[in-house]
Amino acid sequence: MATVPGLSVLLVDDNHELLRLLARLVEGEGWRAVTCARGKAALDAIATEKPAAAVVDILLPDMMGYEVGAALRKMEIPFVFMTGIFKGGRAASEARVQHGAAGFFEKPFEARKLLETLKNLLPAAPAAQPRRPEPAGDDFEVEFAVEAEEPIDALSITGKVEVRETTGRVSAVIRGDALEAAPVAAFTPPPLPPVPAAPRQVAAPAEPGAEARGNRSEPPDEGELKDNLPELITAFWLTQQTGELTLQRGKVKKTLYFEKGRPCYAISNLVADRFGQFLVRVGKLTSAQRELCEKTSEKRGVRTGDALVELGILKETEKLYYVAQQVKAIAYSLFGWEEGRYRIHFSGRAQAEATKIDVHPAHLISRGVKKLYRNDRLSRLLPDGARLIPTQQPAFGLHEVELDIWEAQLLPHVDGTRTVAELVALSRKPGEQVRASLWALAALEILEKRAG
Repeated sequence: MATVPGLSVLLVDDNHELLRLLARLVEGEGWRAVTCARGKAALDAIATEKPAAAVVDILLPDMMGYEVGAALRKMEIPFVFMTGIFKGGRAASEARVQHGAAGFFEKPFEARKLLETLKNLLPAAPAAQPRRPEPAGDDFEVEFAVEAEEPIDALSITGKVEVRETTGRVSAVIRGDALEAAPVAAFTPPPLPPVPAAPRQVAAPAEPGAEARGNRSEPPDEGELKDNLPELITAFWLTQQTGELTLQRGKVKKTLYFEKGRPCYAISNLVADRFGQFLVRVGKLTSAQRELCEKTSEKRGVRTGDALVELGILKETEKLYYVAQQVKAIAYSLFGWEEGRYRIHFSGRAQAEATKIDVHPAHLISRGVKKLYRNDRLSRLLPDGARLIPTQQPAFGLHEVELDIWEAQLLPHVDGTRTVAELVALSRKPGEQVRASLWALAALEILEKRAG
């Protein structure tokens, strides 16, 4: 990437995936990103890196961002604050007047406006070049469908969907019966004929510098997928960013589309996720009807849903409803993944899709955790002796979360004085259900584990 020599931007926040996303945006502008999750690390970076500008979260785990701002101000380095807790005109005024910030951004904020502010603070950089070229056409090719290499569990999907159709200007809440997508058995490929053993070859000498390159840190738009899917979704929301999040596990790839921070579409190269297969799984279509539809779709050169409408099997409103349910099913299924890799893209591909869902990220995260996290995973994340406390800087407000009565009644008792086991006993609900509820709130950064 073309950059001004020595021109770097310091990014300070304890949300690691938000840092990755901001770093990706910063490097897309031609600057070098320096990321820190703690205030002490940021102070060290200021002395060694001498950044040209900085973006600092006010509430850090080890100190207030104001201390980092003071160090930046002393070195005459322009900076802006971002915050999820200190909000309103008074906080913004104090940040600028008392602490010398050149900007103040309340989470969620539009990343585009943050970049515009940085551009005004930094010397002009050469025209931004992509860090590496995006693959021609699409790095996510759904034409090459793959079969499930492991069993797919049944999936329960709520009957309500909010649909937006841009071409037909449709925006509506469509209700139907709750759906149950049937499980899918793992695909067993036929045995391959034995391959003759290849002659032994002597390994070529390692290229100079290869070991050092292998130790490089991951690029800011890629990473290992562990339990950080909620954090990735939250990062898009906090920056109100439009783009895609592609996840890959083995040969299976799924992409979640965002529009101004809200999940709106999803695609998959898994055969079981395709529209016709999905309709069979939820009992709306027979296998014979699916085969007829696929032949019609191929012959007419139209999508499966349009072919079903032409054949009179689905009405247009039914097509919208089931397409939205298919998208939801793909999005929710990602919460069952505990391994794989992810990649962040910034483009407007979602705008090309006619039918979109309209789902709040808090609802997606909460339901995804509650429905797809298994008990062993929840027990690993929240062992019996763990204690939870309210987060000082929540990513979402409680008003954005749908809670059952028992969850709302339990929440005031989550104050760090009781263990998870004690909260389970107090709730009189199954342990797995309570852990799922508590971890959903932790995934939304409303609760957090108490240190020690």
